[in-house]
Amino acid sequence: MSTPTRQVPLLDLAAQHSQIREEILAELIPLIDSQRFIMGPAVGELECKIAGYTQSRYAIGCASGSDALLLAWMALELGPGDKVITTPYSFFATAGSLARIGVEPVFVDIDPLTFNLDPNQVEDVLKRNTDVWAIQPVHLFGGCADMDPLLELGQKYGAVVVEDAAQAIGAEYKGRRCGAIGAMGCFSFYPGKNLGAYGDAGLVTTNDEELAKLLDKLRLHGGRDKYFHEVVGINSRIDTLQAAVLKIKMRHLDHWTEQRQQNAANYMRLFAEFDLPITLPSIAPYQTRHVFNQFTIQCEQRDALKAHLAAQGIGSEIYYPLPLHLQQCFSELGHEKGDLPISERLAEQALSIPVYPELKIEDQDYVVRTIAEFYKAAK
Repeated sequence: MSTPTRQVPLLDLAAQHSQIREEILAELIPLIDSQRFIMGPAVGELECKIAGYTQSRYAIGCASGSDALLLAWMALELGPGDKVITTPYSFFATAGSLARIGVEPVFVDIDPLTFNLDPNQVEDVLKRNTDVWAIQPVHLFGGCADMDPLLELGQKYGAVVVEDAAQAIGAEYKGRRCGAIGAMGCFSFYPGKNLGAYGDAGLVTTNDEELAKLLDKLRLHGGRDKYFHEVVGINSRIDTLQAAVLKIKMRHLDHWTEQRQQNAANYMRLFAEFDLPITLPSIAPYQTRHVFNQFTIQCEQRDALKAHLAAQGIGSEIYYPLPLHLQQCFSELGHEKGDLPISERLAEQALSIPVYPELKIEDQDYVVRTIAEFYKAAK
């Protein structure tokens, strides 16, 4: 089988790095020479920048997006016997962070167009569960969940709202930045994110001074002073090298976001030329700034289409092939296929195609025409 002459990867990190390589090296070489690798000055500088960027009072860096979620739940002192409402259509850490401290995830289905937690269904669950202490919406693929109804429900039923903003830095809900809307916002800087490190890194934002102080301790084994521990924490410091990389990348983040938005608009225009059995991403009126971490379509014959794209040199990915409520590790919750039909349908139909900032318009045209050719041949 011959290799396609045109290659369009799902994500091209090398293309991004080539643009900022000299900036990165100019920052990293003095840092390496200083040998200050743990909680160095770059950490505090990054935290200040992201606090301002997200419209939050405080930002606390940590080792990963998964740890950001874990630290948030530890700060709220949740544990065995407690429940948290969240979505089954997300990366595993959304629910895994809860299970790690003995909290039961209560899965609620999502809106079929935005892929985010459905507030109407959340209230139905809250009415039946008196031991739900928090609601965890996920701003999936770079678009905000409908936060105002969720905040109102949280106030009505005594549930704290914690945002999983791992894929959505810079996204806005009615003009407010995600991560500063709920009690805490949890971010991931995994390399594939819109603001990606050169390894793992994460961060928690909050407007609550006491929570910020507690998070700061929890990431440092429970104490700011070496060998003195006020609470039991974990070792989850953001690496100083990663903080330095992210600090440089933040200079370019808004430009990269604009490029992602332009690429999404290009896809909307290009797909409009064809009558295809696909559903394009939907931007709800409240999503005043969608940052398109992914451009995810819903399509018929998804797996066959993915294979066809790969054969033509086009990268794509299935986010996510099995909803969390049907994962083996959560079998004790007693869910069966059919319990959360929208999440299950999307797991069978959703496919993410390239939308990274450096993507060329001719490559987007190639992606769309290759998809159109697949469905034409399938008739």
